[in-house]
Amino acid sequence: MIKAGLNIGNSKISCVVCDYKNFKNIKILSLISIPSTQIKKNIIVNFSNLFEETKKLILDSEKNSQTKLHSININIPAIESISEFYNSEIIITNEKISALHLKKIINQSNYFNKNENYFEAANNIIAYELDNKLIYSDPIGNYANKIRIFFYKLLLNKKFVNNILTLVENLKLNVDYYIPSPLSSALSTLSEDEKNLGTICIDLGHTTTSVCIFENKNFIFGDAFSVGSNNITNDIARGVSTTLASAERLKTLYGSVISSPSDENEIIEIPIISGENNQFNQINRSTINAIIKPRIEETLEIVWQKIKQNNLHNKKIKNVVLTGGGAQLEGITEYAKAIFSSNVRIGKPLNYLNLDKKFSNSSMADIIGSVLFDPDNYEIKYLKKDRKNKKNPGFSGFFAWLDQYI
Repeated sequence: MIKAGLNIGNSKISCVVCDYKNFKNIKILSLISIPSTQIKKNIIVNFSNLFEETKKLILDSEKNSQTKLHSININIPAIESISEFYNSEIIITNEKISALHLKKIINQSNYFNKNENYFEAANNIIAYELDNKLIYSDPIGNYANKIRIFFYKLLLNKKFVNNILTLVENLKLNVDYYIPSPLSSALSTLSEDEKNLGTICIDLGHTTTSVCIFENKNFIFGDAFSVGSNNITNDIARGVSTTLASAERLKTLYGSVISSPSDENEIIEIPIISGENNQFNQINRSTINAIIKPRIEETLEIVWQKIKQNNLHNKKIKNVVLTGGGAQLEGITEYAKAIFSSNVRIGKPLNYLNLDKKFSNSSMADIIGSVLFDPDNYEIKYLKKDRKNKKNPGFSGFFAWLDQYI
């Protein structure tokens, strides 16, 4: 089966096409990323230019993969997203639990409260409680006097989705699924054990940082904010009065979150902003690292605050996976270990995906994940509809389906 994914970001546009047999058996037929400046802070600044860039990207992807695309998955940033947590219970008299009981619990909750400016991107049951005993497996068939369900849904802002939907429709493509970008990054980098035991996946992108949490194999939280590795580039450019191109080079070649005594003695020559050519200044490596460290500290601290704001810090999750281009900074795993008091590793698309080396780096995590999405894992199964006609299920169709339960 041919599957395709599209990621339209603030610094690049990416498209992946693969031959998908199952989650552990995919063959990448094409993966192209091109620089783009047509989106700023998730607002399209030039729709016409973005359309032409995306059109060429799709045509090149079709040529490389020798396929004709009719539909595509789209990664949607989780900036301005809303995470909602619910719990609801019913009392039964030592009855055998059925799907009808579980539907009743959900239907009587506040789950179906609508927000006209957002659409539901994912929902999950986090846990069940039977007679005050917490379980994570399906309770159907058990007997209990009281059943409580804890569940989660992630809402994404419609404004950006509407713009991207218009763009894709103009390209004569159908949308298969809208996927929250934090989830895409996690899908390609987390192992099944990490999803089960509990893991925080942090994607340090160019202009955005996203966070996704899995526990007991469930997606239990997703969010994003507008701080990324490009902020580090700007910090360096301002801090040492050099060009943005030079600052990006300094970050990539010399940047580190943790300093060493030898950094003071490592001298680097940089161009200065003076309006005249061939003027250079000399700095030591420790100057660069002293600029980088506070920004990384701020970024990871924002992640931690978002986790605390949603009362997820009490779960004491002990695994963190860093991915995205910013995860390539030297020393970042050691620094993150100190902040999260957790095991930390760099996340690349998983080895069992059998990807070529050129596709298996942390900056490719989100676009690879777009073709690994299985909707059955991110929708409460007691509320599922027949998906025989699932093509182009825009959020309007999704809400229309939800109406039957209200």
